[in-house]
Amino acid sequence: MTLALNLGFPRIGANRELKKAVESYWKGNSSQDELLTTGKELRAKHWKLQADAGIDYPPSNDFSYYDQMLDMSCLLGAVPARYNWSGETVDLDTYFAMARGRQQDGHDVIAMEMTKWFDTNYHFIVPELTKNQSFKVASSKIFDEHQEAKDAGIHTVPVIIGPVTYLSLAKSSGEDFDPIDLIDDLVPVYADILNRLYEQDAPWVQIDEPCLCLDLNDKQREAYKKAYAKLAELAPNTNIALATYFEGIRDNENLAFSLPVATVSVDLVRYPNQLDSCIAKAKETGKGLRLGLVDGRNIWRNDLSTSLEKLEKAVAELGADNVQVCSSCSLLHSPFTLESEDALDDELKNWMAFAVQKLDEIATLAKGVNEGRDAIAAELKASDEAQESRQNSTRIHNKEVKDRLATTTPDMAQRKSVFAERAKIQREKLGLPAFPTTTIGSFPQTQEIRKARASFKKGELDASAYEQAMKDEIGHVVDYQHAVDLDVLVHGEPERNDMVEYFGEQLEGFTFSKFGWVQSYGSRCVKPPIIFGDISRPNAMTVKWAEYAQSLTKKKMKGMLTGPITILQWSFVRNDQPEELTAKQIAFAIRDEVVDLEKAGIDIIQIDEAAIREGLPIRKEDWPAYLDWSVEAFRICASGVEDSTQIHTHMCYSEFNDMIEAIAAMDADVISIETSRSQMELLEAFEKFKYPNEIGPGVYDIHSPRIPSIEEMTALLEKAAKVIPVEQLWVNPDCGLKTRGWAEVEPALKNMVDAAKEVRQKLAS
Repeated sequence: MTLALNLGFPRIGANRELKKAVESYWKGNSSQDELLTTGKELRAKHWKLQADAGIDYPPSNDFSYYDQMLDMSCLLGAVPARYNWSGETVDLDTYFAMARGRQQDGHDVIAMEMTKWFDTNYHFIVPELTKNQSFKVASSKIFDEHQEAKDAGIHTVPVIIGPVTYLSLAKSSGEDFDPIDLIDDLVPVYADILNRLYEQDAPWVQIDEPCLCLDLNDKQREAYKKAYAKLAELAPNTNIALATYFEGIRDNENLAFSLPVATVSVDLVRYPNQLDSCIAKAKETGKGLRLGLVDGRNIWRNDLSTSLEKLEKAVAELGADNVQVCSSCSLLHSPFTLESEDALDDELKNWMAFAVQKLDEIATLAKGVNEGRDAIAAELKASDEAQESRQNSTRIHNKEVKDRLATTTPDMAQRKSVFAERAKIQREKLGLPAFPTTTIGSFPQTQEIRKARASFKKGELDASAYEQAMKDEIGHVVDYQHAVDLDVLVHGEPERNDMVEYFGEQLEGFTFSKFGWVQSYGSRCVKPPIIFGDISRPNAMTVKWAEYAQSLTKKKMKGMLTGPITILQWSFVRNDQPEELTAKQIAFAIRDEVVDLEKAGIDIIQIDEAAIREGLPIRKEDWPAYLDWSVEAFRICASGVEDSTQIHTHMCYSEFNDMIEAIAAMDADVISIETSRSQMELLEAFEKFKYPNEIGPGVYDIHSPRIPSIEEMTALLEKAAKVIPVEQLWVNPDCGLKTRGWAEVEPALKNMVDAAKEVRQKLAS
């Protein structure tokens, strides 16, 4: 029979129980035992939920207290020396220090680098490996969790990150070398893990190798062959289910199906064109084939009729025992359940499926192919009706929006003058010192702010009282920035719940869930808006707050907006039209806001494009088309202003070497980026390219509770000044300060301003 499987499940819980437990532990309000108990309860609940839904073998070890790549580093004993690890089992405090840094009891160590997991908004902790790196099994988590499920009467499939993907995503520390060269040292530890799981009666082990969907070099290809041949030799009894996702395996198809594994899973949502060739390869090699037919990354209901046709085709060719149906990737990237969404109207809700509903879709497809279409006739009928309802709904299309896009001209994506001319005008108008200081936008969101916003939404606080509460907070933020002597101020964004959701709430074509949280990193969860129709801006969204903030200061106040690509990437986007069209619709809406901010006297406007790098397609052959329309979308929203208005943008956790030309083509007057964890390494791309515009390399890692010293930030700025001309440099944190507390922010920003003054005097005098 065809099995119903799932590649991974959301960890955070239906009510973000894990987030709350982890943060309570970090604050010292609960014990380690209490945190571990919460984790155990969530795992048990999620395994049972999946089993009850009809998933034949739920995954285990997909649970994490922070990140699965960090878990893998701990499992393999790959702990950087600065954490003073004992060499035995990696303890929880060392684990969290690796993720967040540690500053206590005289110890001050920085966190490991964090970056995006392929083209998702999930962040992973980048492994740091040395040339003489040793590996050993240093965590019992994977074995403990498999045994937990087994004791509960549920047979699970343990999940681990594959050896080639792990090394391909790692960075070298110390001597420069290619981490993939460590494959011979790493594989025996993987074999040890597989053998221990076999002894625990694991039916098979899911090894995630999403790098098989990348453009591989010869060394990586050879590493795949060598690693899996060795695993077959050292762990001959283990059935390996090789999981690929986020793209098609394309030219790596022969490689993937040549490896000594039992089954190969393929993502038929992101790359449906690989079905026929993968069926042929599975038939040729005698391997099982897992079809990722249910979208793990978006919230739209599955077209069961279309999916069942594909599944039936594979079963007809390969036999039911050799075909499995699963999610396209882990459901980690989906909200937990639609059941709690009582505020969504029935029509929109009927078009959607969250993680729990996706389990039902997987099980329904398996039942349909095993028992025949009659067995799921009601489900097929409901699915067909939902697809037809969405396709024909008048709520999706807006003629005015479509007409505006149709009249787009090239000059709409061009500033009036080139940067060199704009820069002279802006410097004269703004009168800023060398190494001007600013922040990325948000300030700490205190409990009082969140409470006022929640009360207003519930109707417990009237509009005037809410507005006054926000104005009071803006006043506090402006006063603090005056006190610390920042050069360019921000209003702190107290009115914003999220940098994307806030704008989505004010744009047509969006809807929202109440509990649709997904994990972004660690305990950080976001609730992405849902784009279901054409997008327009009925009214100004930020102008009144920016105007008020500017009225409180003689310094320049920076208007804060989120860019079209980031809104696109960090939303659940409609899948019934090309993303390019949706991006341009958003771009024109943001353009209108930029123009209105300028009219209101705001001379500096930041349009964050934190997600433009993560939106790059997995395969490089698809990059040019994406970069063309994404850069155009940014330029459309930024080009409606005069030369004297300075346009900033911000990008998070990105490797820029391979897209530096596109960043330059965006033509933002100032770009701010994350560089503190990488110790300014990311600036090398800007130096080699001779990036002409201004740049603010982050000197304060806001994802860690550490308070960096003046000396630390001065050293980073001096390092930056060696590769970027002084007149181009700004000083800012890595990202917004929303998630930090005032007790951390106040001294950190004071140190940042003092560091800027020190290098200003030293290097710009």
